[in-house]
Amino acid sequence: MTTDSPTPDTGAELLPIATPARTRAALRTLIRPDRGLALTGLGILVGATVVGLLVQPLLGRIVDIVADGRPAGDLTLPVVLLVAVAVVQGLTTMLGLTRIARLGETVLARLRERFVERALNLPADRLERAGAGDLTARVTGDVARVAEAVRSALPEMARSVLAILLTLGALALLDVRFLLAALLAVPVQLLTARWYVRRALTLYADQRVANGAQQQQLLETIGGAVTVRGHRLEEQHTERSAGRSRKAVDFTMRSVNLVLGFYGRLHIAEYIGLAAVLIAGFWLVRDGAVSIGTATAAALYFHSLFGPVNAALVLLDDAQSAAAGLARLVGVTDLAEQPEPEAGKPTAGKPTAGKPEVGKAEAGKAAPASVPRQRIASSEAAVTVHAVSHAYGPGRPVLHEVSLTLEPGEHVALVGTSGAGKSTLARIVAGVQQPTAGTVTAPGGEGSAPAGAGEHPVVLVTQEVHVFTGTLAEDLRLARPDATDADLRAALATVHALDWAEALPDGLGTVVGEGGHRLDPARAQQLALARLVLADPALAVLDEATAEAGSAGARVLERSAEAALDGRTALVVAHRLTQAVAADRVVVLEAGRVVESGPHDELRDADGPYAALWRAWSGSRTAAPHP
Repeated sequence: MTTDSPTPDTGAELLPIATPARTRAALRTLIRPDRGLALTGLGILVGATVVGLLVQPLLGRIVDIVADGRPAGDLTLPVVLLVAVAVVQGLTTMLGLTRIARLGETVLARLRERFVERALNLPADRLERAGAGDLTARVTGDVARVAEAVRSALPEMARSVLAILLTLGALALLDVRFLLAALLAVPVQLLTARWYVRRALTLYADQRVANGAQQQQLLETIGGAVTVRGHRLEEQHTERSAGRSRKAVDFTMRSVNLVLGFYGRLHIAEYIGLAAVLIAGFWLVRDGAVSIGTATAAALYFHSLFGPVNAALVLLDDAQSAAAGLARLVGVTDLAEQPEPEAGKPTAGKPTAGKPEVGKAEAGKAAPASVPRQRIASSEAAVTVHAVSHAYGPGRPVLHEVSLTLEPGEHVALVGTSGAGKSTLARIVAGVQQPTAGTVTAPGGEGSAPAGAGEHPVVLVTQEVHVFTGTLAEDLRLARPDATDADLRAALATVHALDWAEALPDGLGTVVGEGGHRLDPARAQQLALARLVLADPALAVLDEATAEAGSAGARVLERSAEAALDGRTALVVAHRLTQAVAADRVVVLEAGRVVESGPHDELRDADGPYAALWRAWSGSRTAAPHP
């Protein structure tokens, strides 16, 4: 179960935060595979703590020897035992903390993997509503805070709690009245902990939200710096950034004041407890109930509690902060989980490729890319879209009961004015986004993949292509890890990119991406199309995949896209109407509805919406293409 995040003044609908009960359940699930490691680690720490508790009685023994005026030789055994205790306790503590730390790192790694996996599968519209700052704050600040707690707070908390419990037991063994005196400090400590916890969780959660809003504003200001300067908005954006920074600083100062009040109350508890133990020792020694050494051991026991008690309570600060961060991470993992479709029923936008572009797809077996494909003939529909509607929020409908069928091997071009819903429909067909209503049956769902298709049912290529850091060959193999160099060259040749790829400084071994050889938009798009060829999907969805090429590279990139789509079912969001001319069928969207569907020639001569688009597009070109 999750709750909605507090919405900052950015207008964004932030990603949800898991409830405390759900966070605890998720933590138990993460730890469950390593229960053995947890139990052995705690067992070793218990042994180390028990050994350490021998120090106070040994010191009390030394006090009694001195108080009774015994020979100095009687001190040898207690001193040797003290040395042995120190060595054994040090070794066992190191071993126990090592195992607890290993447990923490393992759980942290599992949490990170799950978070990244689920975040990558979040619906695109959900991320857009939340804004990049919220997700960035979670994947950086929250993960870092949980990691810090795992590496330092978890081992220390485990050791401190064990030390407290066993030391209180040791006090009872000396004399139960020492334990009762020590427990006078507990009410103050419990009230302090309650006072702190009730304020800390909400405060730290709000602080995370404020930090996310601050990061979102910085991302928008820096990312849109050219636009900000062009419209002379520097002062407004500076004030917004300053305002959100002040809000983040205000939360930070409130957390500092909270911690200072927490420490002050702890010192009062220490004074009450130590005074009570010393007074109890005085009375018991005076009455002859215990020796001076025993009273000394009791005082030392309580004094030794200062460290673990304060550590445990102070670690509540880290624990509450980490709990707030963990709740935000679990909120994302829960949000991304999608129910499995029932057997025999169509899928509603089922995520098949599972990634926003082909570079992130899993591997699929592909036929040799250099072999021309034949159009697939079948009476079974490759894709069926039935009454699909979608809205990005209340009162923001984008699609209205759209129905569409793509036959196997058919190339369908989606055209329409900006905001008609073309990209939304493309993402839904690709399975990247879930429809608000309606169903989509695609390869890998109810529909059957065409014969000879690879393991990828659907692959989406958008105009925003990411070139991953690494060699060109590694970037290509993201789509098919087992591809040979010959396969890579064949895929590049298919999309007319082999010449420039082999002309790079190190050919396929050239490092591209961040810090490597820069690829211009047209070449980056050809790289994405080559990954599509390697993935060999039954259905390819291109969302304005040639839009970034510019006029100079448009024709080359369109040839590359046509070659990559040859022999497979394709849905193409057409940025240029030359793509509609080459398609088997054109579907015209207007205000989220299908208003026309048919071959290019038929629609051009029908004097309908498509004909108007064609005239407008043709008239804007110096030499309008004509079929």
